[in-house]
Amino acid sequence: MSRSLAKQETSISELDRKLLKILLMPNGDSKSSKSLSAKLGIPITTVRRRKRLEDIFLKINYVLDIEKFGWKRIDFFISIRNGMVDAVAKKLLNIDEVTYVGKSIGEHTIDLRIETIVKDNASILDHLETIKAMDGVNDVVWSEIVRVVEKKISIPLSIIDKI
Repeated sequence: MSRSLAKQETSISELDRKLLKILLMPNGDSKSSKSLSAKLGIPITTVRRRKRLEDIFLKINYVLDIEKFGWKRIDFFISIRNGMVDAVAKKLLNIDEVTYVGKSIGEHTIDLRIETIVKDNASILDHLETIKAMDGVNDVVWSEIVRVVEKKISIPLSIIDKI
């Protein structure tokens, strides 16, 4: 890919930034082309540039609201010994309820973070015992978000202004 083409694909205009600021707002206003057109005071045909933003810069996915079905998300933070991080991570991915495994840096006792879907506290205990029994696991703690105070935009507006 030529340098000018790569730069063109990663450059955005001031209008693109305005669109991003609206599209990235949590639980914000309607994001239809018609509402974007009205909010920005631009023709609806100009709003079509959002397609480029969606294709190149935005990750769009759906998330099931599992709480409505009586399930919850639990994070497990795992300390690994003997350099077995990758081996333990692969074993964790074999657990059906595990939806995410990430390597962690920072706190010296946390090497892996996993997100798990569970039905109840007994399930948490079962997962704790399963994880602790894995070869290479030193310790594991868990955490659950019980109430979201407020959601902010996923990328601070000041960062959007700098891209």
